[in-house]
Amino acid sequence: MPELPEVEVTRRGVAPHLEGQTVAGVVTRHSGLRWPFPVNLNELLTGRIIRSTGRRGKYLLINFDHGTLIVHLGMSGHLRILPPGIVPQKHDHFDLVVGKPIKNVMRMTDPRRFGAVLWHDNADGDIEEHTLLRGLGLEPLEDKFSARELHRQTRNRSAPIKQVLLAGDIVVGVGNIYASESLFKAGINPKTAAGKISLPRYEKLVTAIRETLAAAIEQGGSSLRDFIAVNGQSGYFQQSYFVYSRTGQACRICTTPIRQIKQGQRSTFYCVVCQR
Repeated sequence: MPELPEVEVTRRGVAPHLEGQTVAGVVTRHSGLRWPFPVNLNELLTGRIIRSTGRRGKYLLINFDHGTLIVHLGMSGHLRILPPGIVPQKHDHFDLVVGKPIKNVMRMTDPRRFGAVLWHDNADGDIEEHTLLRGLGLEPLEDKFSARELHRQTRNRSAPIKQVLLAGDIVVGVGNIYASESLFKAGINPKTAAGKISLPRYEKLVTAIRETLAAAIEQGGSSLRDFIAVNGQSGYFQQSYFVYSRTGQACRICTTPIRQIKQGQRSTFYCVVCQR
């Protein structure tokens, strides 16, 4: 599943083609993805100006004066910016057509149809109050996410730190790949109870999370099975993985074979020597 870096790479890819543009139309194919498409989406958006784009966790936000279009890539979705007139293929489910005259089409492709395109109207309150967003934790690349806050919110947490990072209620968007990589960089065993980690160690972890995510964004994310960027290219952050998906291979620091375990039905990768 695309994680925060892949969604941010997508946002940065579509933003120059969408921001400031007027919507010329919306095309939906089939009835929806994970949830039905809003039935009046074409009427809601046609003629409206896209003011900005944003991201909350793994959700892409396309902001208008009267509300926000929420896009989630699901497990297999990706967005492309295309010129008008490109014939849609089997798994092309949603087009946002922009420009006067028409300049570009933002097309969503989602073979598994676990993604989503939803609408949140300003009349229903702040976007942060949307059902999908209201329980999300702090953004890891923003200043509010700090070692002190992470330490404070984990004092009574007996769950392993890897599971706490994935839960998303304290910090959002640190998915399976980048949690494993960040814990390695911070030297923390993923099985360690979150409540047992000291403030100095959380300072290392927060720094590691920020550096890992920033590096992944810079390198275009990871080439997950179904993910490609808006320009059709794959990311290359996976070439610099220290632990993720490197079971049995030598640790890049100490040469100890990387181990793989299951935590909450997800694979975790770590070095027993470098991570204590």
